[in-house]
Amino acid sequence: MRELLYAMPAPLIALLLLAALAGITGAGLALGRRRAGGRSEAFRAHVATAQGSLLGLLALLMGFTFSMSLQRYDARAQALVEEANAIGTTWLRAALLPEPAAAASKALLRDYTHLRVEAGTVSLDRATDRAALNARAAALQDQLWQQARHAVELDKSPATSGLYIQALNGMIDAFGARDALLSRHVPEMVLILLFGTILIVGGVTGYTCGLNGHRPSLVAHLFGLLIVVVALIIIDVDRPRRGFITVDQTPMQSLKAGIDASLK
Repeated sequence: MRELLYAMPAPLIALLLLAALAGITGAGLALGRRRAGGRSEAFRAHVATAQGSLLGLLALLMGFTFSMSLQRYDARAQALVEEANAIGTTWLRAALLPEPAAAASKALLRDYTHLRVEAGTVSLDRATDRAALNARAAALQDQLWQQARHAVELDKSPATSGLYIQALNGMIDAFGARDALLSRHVPEMVLILLFGTILIVGGVTGYTCGLNGHRPSLVAHLFGLLIVVVALIIIDVDRPRRGFITVDQTPMQSLKAGIDASLK
């Protein structure tokens, strides 16, 4: 099932969250002013304590969500390096194959590398384009495997075709591992819980200010803005191919440049 928040641009989510936070803080302020009369100091202290507890809960949720998104970002970056290394190893070992299997395998590996570089530019919310690229990659993997079988028929030595097949297996496994990591992101329900807590904290902050007969201070407004910015970063880190913070594609691009240069 496609998640609504993951399909929305992160800046739009941040703007909507900021607007909702301002609105609910204002509503809390108005409610607090209406109910300020006759409220005891004990009641005000109770609300202030609840506000502090909610701020602690919000800090816990934000730390947990940020850690979750950052771990996935690091895992995707590592998977990219591992796939580039696996393709590079396969490319080097293709030279061990007898002709014409070696030349054919190198040509396929060049096309495969170009395809993986192209895939790195496709945003994960473009499900149709991503599926088409994965299908093309699977087709090239099948052709490479057929060439490997042909090479074994020509040379059954484990020091040549055997090493190549081992590298090819590793390359295919690296593709699967990276593709699986790209599909993993912070669950939408976790983000909804985080956003809901942010709004509740905003409402309670406005309510507390209303009970005490003053508007939220500049510091409170800046704190709310900072919370929204942190939420924006959490969302952005969780989207490796769009936004402000993306996974560096240099390892795969450098591999592509090296393969192209060796074939000139």
